[in-house]
Amino acid sequence: MPAFVSFRDPIRPGRAFVFPGQGAQTVGMGKDLYDEFATAREIYQQADDILGFPLSRICFEGPEQELQQTRNAQPAIAVTSLALLSVALEHSPQLAERPAYVAGHSLGEYSALVAAGALPFDEAIRLLRTRGELMQTAGERNPGTMAAVLGLDIADCEEVCREAGAEICNINAPGQIVIGGRREAVVRALDYAKARGAAKVIPLSVSGAFHSSLMRPAADGMVHPVATAEILDPQVPVVANCTATPVTSETAVRHELVDQVCRPVQWSDTVEFLGNQGVETFIEFGPGRVLTAIIKRMLRKANCINVNGASSVRIEL
Repeated sequence: MPAFVSFRDPIRPGRAFVFPGQGAQTVGMGKDLYDEFATAREIYQQADDILGFPLSRICFEGPEQELQQTRNAQPAIAVTSLALLSVALEHSPQLAERPAYVAGHSLGEYSALVAAGALPFDEAIRLLRTRGELMQTAGERNPGTMAAVLGLDIADCEEVCREAGAEICNINAPGQIVIGGRREAVVRALDYAKARGAAKVIPLSVSGAFHSSLMRPAADGMVHPVATAEILDPQVPVVANCTATPVTSETAVRHELVDQVCRPVQWSDTVEFLGNQGVETFIEFGPGRVLTAIIKRMLRKANCINVNGASSVRIEL
């Protein structure tokens, strides 16, 4: 397959593309896009052929329980995000100017790497199916859960996790942190967080403690698939989940794709980094609008554009 995206030079300063992660999925996502645009149909059909089963049907029709399975949700979100990107590029020519950065939350990093020309579409979909299966299996063998803690800073959350035996999994925004670990540890941590003044704690319905040490078997399982995958140097800097700094070489990409399975997602630092680099326009491609909401909260002057369906693919910049 040729490069999924071919950007025009020069770089368009002040612009970043971002892609959501697990939790953004919803039954029916991408159906309007598939019905209206031939490019989207081709992308979904190609994903079905790569995987050998009708992922498109799961996206469009569910059932919800099947879509929510980690092994299905991960490739489904990526295919939908990349279909939205591809159609938007066709109908919004200004988007073809090379963005300054791309970034993705958790599995969204795979979509970002495809957009950056570092990961062929077919490799991304196969790797995400493997990643999802490994993470789902790790969650079954090492049962755990996750919860959002609102209104505590990172230092307090770290102390709560140390006391309870839990771990920080996602730092999404200041005062918006996701913790994880074994169920009893997370329950203790939420009690401690409330005692320390957390504004709200929200148990999450997930199949495992993603981005924690309980996912180490999944990270180990990704070593060989990532090592043997076709990966290129990114055409656009990809701000990494683990470090919130750009990766620009295929070697760095390979390390990131293994490490990010069991290390915290540094999304708050990613947004802060992009803001400090002068990014003013953020375009989110994918179901939902979770990243758009976080970015608007953190960077109040940012221009945030959400591309999540057929009605939003024509963009005026």
